[in-house]
Amino acid sequence: MAPRTGGPAPQHIPMAEKNDFPSKQEVSRSLRYSVRDGVAYSVMAGAGETYFAAFALFLKATTAQVGLLSTLPPMIASLAQLLSAWLGQIVKRRRLIILAGTSLQAVSWIPLLLLPVIYPEHGITLLIVCVTVYYALGNLVSPQWGSLMGDLVHAQQRGRYFARRNRLMSVTNFAALVGAGIILHYFESWDGTVFGYAAIFVVAVVARLVSVYFLSRMVDPPGHVAAIELPKGKDWWRRVRRSNFLRFVVFFALMNLAVGIASPYFAVYMLRDLHLSYMEFMAITATSVLAQFVTLNSWGRISDAFGNRVILRLTGCVVPLLPVAWVVSENFWYLIGIQIIAGFFWAGFSLSAGNFLYDLVPAAKRVTYLAIHNVLAAVGVFIGATLGGLLATLIEPAVAADGDIFDWGHALYYVFLVSTLTRIIVVAIFLPRIKEVRTTRRLTASGLILRATRSPALAGLVIEFGGSRYRRKRERNASDPKR
Repeated sequence: MAPRTGGPAPQHIPMAEKNDFPSKQEVSRSLRYSVRDGVAYSVMAGAGETYFAAFALFLKATTAQVGLLSTLPPMIASLAQLLSAWLGQIVKRRRLIILAGTSLQAVSWIPLLLLPVIYPEHGITLLIVCVTVYYALGNLVSPQWGSLMGDLVHAQQRGRYFARRNRLMSVTNFAALVGAGIILHYFESWDGTVFGYAAIFVVAVVARLVSVYFLSRMVDPPGHVAAIELPKGKDWWRRVRRSNFLRFVVFFALMNLAVGIASPYFAVYMLRDLHLSYMEFMAITATSVLAQFVTLNSWGRISDAFGNRVILRLTGCVVPLLPVAWVVSENFWYLIGIQIIAGFFWAGFSLSAGNFLYDLVPAAKRVTYLAIHNVLAAVGVFIGATLGGLLATLIEPAVAADGDIFDWGHALYYVFLVSTLTRIIVVAIFLPRIKEVRTTRRLTASGLILRATRSPALAGLVIEFGGSRYRRKRERNASDPKR
């Protein structure tokens, strides 16, 4: 973003709006408000979204219905990004669309809870419809918010800023998830589980309204709008076909397909097959969130200094193996350990993938490219989850081979195995073809592993909360080109 004073005004800002262009202080203040918005959003997600599948199981949903709930609404809702871009061309202000979408999303929690309970014979269908509306409103906001943050956050600070924001969101999500699990456990013990869901969904409503307040305090630089740009020129497809963007988008969509084969069914596996309590389900789910909180700051520094491709390649070697690890043991503490590993590597993968996309996309065409990316990712998750649901429904856990009966005990084990194999294939084909966008320092695989694991778990907590002097020294060293 161009500075407020000094040098010519950017050409895309009309002369009448020069004085309205935000100052550095306004931008800095908006970024602080964005962090608070993210924290409030995480309360909504942790106390509400996390328990969609559990709520569906409470309403007696089948495995296939849980998969449909987890994937069909996001896929349909992703098309709302096109509506967002159309509104952007008419309204000419991103913040207005953001505030309208988030406010309506807060209200959408009310029918989401009431309708499935009032009409239990159509509970799952109504829940899927309500969740679709909920996600559609979020997708209405997404392109405008992404465009706004792309303008406000400097490219060289993206890794650290979003790592800090995501870390605070992770710890808040963790706290909300834990609190919601305790509430559900308490109400379940009194035979009032439905009132427990009512309580946590009310928390989600209030949290989203708090998020709306902080979003309303952010500045929206004039002259910018998130709108779809149709491709021009006969050679457009030729350029895109050979671009790093297309390779990354196809990789990410197929990776979402592979992940979607298993991801909607972990809640089913824990609550239905393993018969875990809400407290145990909460603990296993929250462990991954806490692991992400501890490690995101390290991933952000590596991203800024060495780029995102190197992180994608490391995490891409581990993420494919996570589903099959659930087959090894049903022990509660073993699953906790798997979630610690999952949180560590998913934190690096998600952060680097998001930052890599920002690096790939030109600011003027950000909404067009983000819409393509998000729609394809949502379609990938839907196809993957549909495949996973079919496998879980059609395949029996016991298989006869040469007169012997091989019984895994749970049909979902096959789903986890197929997800692992699909992830491995996608990573092996696409990751070597993705090239770094920014000019960065080189880092070997061993060096990355050393840096990434320098502050895991307990060591990370010590550094973050008690080692501020050491952290400041490392930041000075990283910013000094002589070192």
